[in-house]
Amino acid sequence: MSDPLSFDELLDYLDTQENPYVLDSVAAHGFLTATVIGRPLPNWLDAFFEGHVSEIPENVVDGIKRWRAAIMAELKNETPIELPFNEDAGDEEVAVDFSDESDIVAWSIGFVDAMYGEEASDWFEDEETSEDVAVLTLPMIVLSGIDDEDPELAAMRRDEDKLAQMANSIEGNLTELFLLFHTND
Repeated sequence: MSDPLSFDELLDYLDTQENPYVLDSVAAHGFLTATVIGRPLPNWLDAFFEGHVSEIPENVVDGIKRWRAAIMAELKNETPIELPFNEDAGDEEVAVDFSDESDIVAWSIGFVDAMYGEEASDWFEDEETSEDVAVLTLPMIVLSGIDDEDPELAAMRRDEDKLAQMANSIEGNLTELFLLFHTND
């Protein structure tokens, strides 16, 4: 393997790479977060690179693995995940960007892509927790715009106040999801 990439070099690669199989850094964070907090996704690396891992430089693959391990370590140390999008979502003085080009939408798309990455890792398969999972993942699903043909979700996506509330709930929801999937209580 060539020299390992620093975290900043990895982010630069993700954000400047023209390779169609590489997510930008914000969407990558969403994807990796979902693979850590949710049901096991055995082929997460293949899903991340859309089956083209062999076409990606080894030091990039290594950097992605190390980044995922760091996110897992944060959660295991009970440290809230630092989200890579606008922290002003709860500040009524600041207009939050919820456009399709915004970081929060990119992060949510990455998260939802991993959440639905494989049928074998269905987050909703347990009847006892499926309703909780639906409530806790609703912000990411709405913000991603992935299901805009659903009239209720489309209406939520047009409501800026509702979007701000959802954005503010993501950090806590991630912790709740992690506990839901990784504890026996």
